[in-house]
Amino acid sequence: MSSTRTRRRVAAAGLAGLAVFAAGCRGGGEDPADGGSGDGGIATDVGVTSEACPEAVNPDNGCIYLGTLSDLTVGPFAPAGPVIVAAQEAFWQRVNEDGGIGGYDINVTEYVRDNQYNPQVTNQVYQEIKPDILALAQTLGSPPTAAIVEDLEAEQIVAAPAGWTSLYLFQDAILESGPTYCAEAMNGVDYAVETNGAESVMAVHYAGDYGGDAAAGAKVAADANGVSFANVETTAGTDNQASAIAAIVEQQPDVVIVSTGPADMATIVGQSVAAGFTGKFLGSSPTWNVALLASPAAPALQASYQLLGPWAPFDSDTPGHEAMREAAEAAGATPNEFFTSGWVWSYPLKAALEAAAENGDLTRQGLYEAAAGLGSVDYEGMLPDGSGDYADGADSAAVRVTQLSAPDPNASTGITVSEADLAGPTAEGYEFGGPCFEDVEL
Repeated sequence: MSSTRTRRRVAAAGLAGLAVFAAGCRGGGEDPADGGSGDGGIATDVGVTSEACPEAVNPDNGCIYLGTLSDLTVGPFAPAGPVIVAAQEAFWQRVNEDGGIGGYDINVTEYVRDNQYNPQVTNQVYQEIKPDILALAQTLGSPPTAAIVEDLEAEQIVAAPAGWTSLYLFQDAILESGPTYCAEAMNGVDYAVETNGAESVMAVHYAGDYGGDAAAGAKVAADANGVSFANVETTAGTDNQASAIAAIVEQQPDVVIVSTGPADMATIVGQSVAAGFTGKFLGSSPTWNVALLASPAAPALQASYQLLGPWAPFDSDTPGHEAMREAAEAAGATPNEFFTSGWVWSYPLKAALEAAAENGDLTRQGLYEAAAGLGSVDYEGMLPDGSGDYADGADSAAVRVTQLSAPDPNASTGITVSEADLAGPTAEGYEFGGPCFEDVEL
């Protein structure tokens, strides 16, 4: 289910009159599904109560319940999911300590569910919590999110994704942050060609709209630079990388764009280098985890791998990074780049909740419309000015800047920026008329 930001803006405007009428018709209630009207006259329906949150920071506030669907146990991002959850708990704790939003605290702990990075499981646990939440603080993974997005749209449930597929630019319920996998890969290829003189590119990736999106961007940039391109799909699991490694070693591309989970990436890099591969690896956003520096692949990673990141790493000097580090320390969290991501992904939903509260309408429809009208979101310097513009078309909303980082044992998360604010000519000139993985033939 796809539509442009422009269509969403028009739809939101058409619904505005209905929202005013509906706000006057709602009754109160204490169940999260019942809603009502808060002390400030804010209309509510599902997932908002006048009762305080459990263990509330502000006991006189009501409570907004946000759900979380994350990979917590068995999926390829199980090491990442709990870290992202912890980051978002810390983010919303800070919001609550600042007084909450519109007379409400935000609860992101009551409705956390394990989606196992599985679309069927995601839909099951989503349906379980849907009657009790206003929105989703997190939905992890492109394929799992795809399993519920039509229902999100139908129910007007806004969601913050843990992912960067370009499909999110065209899905109205999704409040995405940062550059897409597609733009990220474009910048990586442009950099490899300009800086290292790369003449051949290979994309090694999971199937679907994570790996497929990155591969599409790599293909577009390879074509734009007049260099050769090879495409290799792989399956999640460290025991499943032999074919990808064989292709890398046999073809010896100058640069490999890897779009897998961290453990699979480390297996691919470590074993390819051990088998004689001499090229470079550029990893998509989800490929890094600080724990890899303690793995057998660490020497190969330090020699041959760089991360294409959506924002600067944990140790960076911005007001948002500083606030995040303080919150992480207060929560007893270990520095991790997935913590950085979980924190950054939360800003647009916070902005939408603030706008909805200011509009006097914290119903699902009211939040959906507020999200549709968001202009630039304040990321406290963690993303470039102008990021998070959801009120215009997808192409205008697309972030095209990437941070290139290298493994660094002295950094708290094992990664340090080596090239800041990469914005190559391919991404800058590309028109996002549709999701990259659908528009580009590999």
